[in-house]
Amino acid sequence: MADPYQNNTYQQQGGDSYGTYGEGGGPDGYGYPSQEEDAASDATEGHDEEDQMYEGEYQGIPHPDEVKAAQRAARAKARAARNAVSELEELSEQYEEIMEDCGHGKFQWTLFVVLGLALMADGVECFVVAFALPSAEKDLCLSNAEKGMLGLIVFVSMMVGAFLWGGLADKVGRRRCLIVALAINCIFSFLSSFAQGYGFFLFFRLLSGVGIGGTVPIVYSYFSEFLQMDKRGEHLSWLCMFWMIGGIYASFTAWGIIPRYGWGFSMGSEFQFHSWRVFILVAALPAITSLVGLTFMPESPRFLLENAKHDEAWMILKQVHDTNWRAKGQPEKVFTVTHIKAPKTAEDEFIEIQTATGTPVQRWAVRSLTLCKLVLKNVASLVSADLRFATLFMAVIWFCMAFSYYGLSVWFPDMIKHLQYEEYKSRVKVLHRERVENFHFNFSLENQIHKEGEYINDKFMHIEMRSVKFEDSLFEDCRFEDIRSTDTVFENCTIRSTVFYNTDLWQDKFVNCRMDNTTFEHNKHGCHLDNAEENDVLIYLVSFLGSLAVLPGNIISALFMEKIGRVKIIGGSMLISAGCTFFLFLSFSQAAIIALQCLFFGVSAAAWNGIEVMTVELYPASKRATAFGVLNALCKLAAVLGSSIFASFVGVTKAVPILLSFAALTCGGLVALKLPDTREKILQ
Repeated sequence: MADPYQNNTYQQQGGDSYGTYGEGGGPDGYGYPSQEEDAASDATEGHDEEDQMYEGEYQGIPHPDEVKAAQRAARAKARAARNAVSELEELSEQYEEIMEDCGHGKFQWTLFVVLGLALMADGVECFVVAFALPSAEKDLCLSNAEKGMLGLIVFVSMMVGAFLWGGLADKVGRRRCLIVALAINCIFSFLSSFAQGYGFFLFFRLLSGVGIGGTVPIVYSYFSEFLQMDKRGEHLSWLCMFWMIGGIYASFTAWGIIPRYGWGFSMGSEFQFHSWRVFILVAALPAITSLVGLTFMPESPRFLLENAKHDEAWMILKQVHDTNWRAKGQPEKVFTVTHIKAPKTAEDEFIEIQTATGTPVQRWAVRSLTLCKLVLKNVASLVSADLRFATLFMAVIWFCMAFSYYGLSVWFPDMIKHLQYEEYKSRVKVLHRERVENFHFNFSLENQIHKEGEYINDKFMHIEMRSVKFEDSLFEDCRFEDIRSTDTVFENCTIRSTVFYNTDLWQDKFVNCRMDNTTFEHNKHGCHLDNAEENDVLIYLVSFLGSLAVLPGNIISALFMEKIGRVKIIGGSMLISAGCTFFLFLSFSQAAIIALQCLFFGVSAAAWNGIEVMTVELYPASKRATAFGVLNALCKLAAVLGSSIFASFVGVTKAVPILLSFAALTCGGLVALKLPDTREKILQ
């Protein structure tokens, strides 16, 4: 049988705006081999498929092919009942039937793993700075304002990346944009691990976030276009699980690497490479692996058809078909599609503009300007008459869910730290009017308050001071040597004839103190890691358990996405999450907060899965990545607002965060119930 691709012709005649394959076609836009060709093919293979016995025949179970035929007949009948069918609607129905013929198999599972690793890299990015910051703040001498900026820059950069790459993916291509975005993330993650100053570290993490911000909108749009209707909800939900795996991977590697200070090295005092920098390198591995895998994956054929690249689309669809059926042990299955219709799009004129320009610089300028206009026009089309309500409802749902989810994601660990601090303060040791003469302090001082003490001719040598406060005390003829301090302060003290040698006791540690004949020699330069204080195992454990708790929600939503429907999954999960927040009023211990965190994250996972599937299905292919990018950018904005507001109430009151999260989740859940059911809707 001749290869249909060798005989294909591209036709564009008169007012016909379709590109076609082959020299004939069925009524639905397909061309099939003749009966003689079918017979020759079967004779060549030595068997007739119709003679094979279907194992469910005697039990009255319809053959899968019969089910597909019935579904196609129903769609054809509905299409015939309509007065007019647009070109894009006809393409959507054709494409769905082609994907049914290609089946779901090896190709989709390979792409699933490659794109899952990209999604995993996005999950890792949300945790990298948070895990590295306790060590990095000492290594980079960060103030509280600088630490806050680092935490903020992660979400701001990902917001920019989501908007940028989502818009470009609809005009340039899903695969191409994803490769560039991941490459940017890998390069600048690598550079950030070597940055010795705060400015460079902030800049590199900013660009790294812009790169990884494009993964979520592109990954879901890309993968959905290789899935048939009855597989779409379930397999997109399984894909969501990789974000959870990213959180587990980040927690596990941080737990195993950051406390291991021997893994670092230094080159003098100017270049330090501590273990938290090793963690940043290891955290980039999922992005690197996905980037390598993407080089072997094709572009989305649906994107190519939307942009009138018929030849490339046909070859990719044939590759998907042949890969799946060979893996299933049926290499004789022939890709019968010889005729694909696709509408002429604006991109045809876009290419003419490029080639009509003179110099390379002019071509680049016109291409860039045209691309920007097309992207902005696509963004504006999201609020057109036919998409206005879908965009408004999805924007409310994304914002409400992200505001509560990310706000509580910060609130949970901060509350645990606050409870730890309160417990620590309750054990503080207060020493009043002690007089110490000629004594050698060779042991560390921790969690102490010294009031109105007198220290005469004493030596404080090679020790650490943690949470130590001296009030209204006298130091005379004392020597402080090789001191490392955390939360240590001298208030209203008198210091006479005292030497501070190789210490990190700076001027800001002395508040309203009087100094006579006091010298500071060889003060410690830079900041130094505190091995015990900043690497509490509980930090990693809380994050690990929170990520792991997402697993049940992922599994349940994947199994029931097609049975229950997206609308009920989203609305029900958000309303249940809203109810869970009221249990926070009863949380008086660290264990209770951890348990409630796991419950909240588990229920929220189902809502997130439904939201992402619904976003894919509500928008046509030409706007899908753009819409996902805009909504994901809105999600990151809500994350910034939620985390900032919720963090400000830690240790002040529980009521405000609880009521805010309850109101947002309830609002989002009720709006979700107004969405249309897209379970049996062909991907536009």
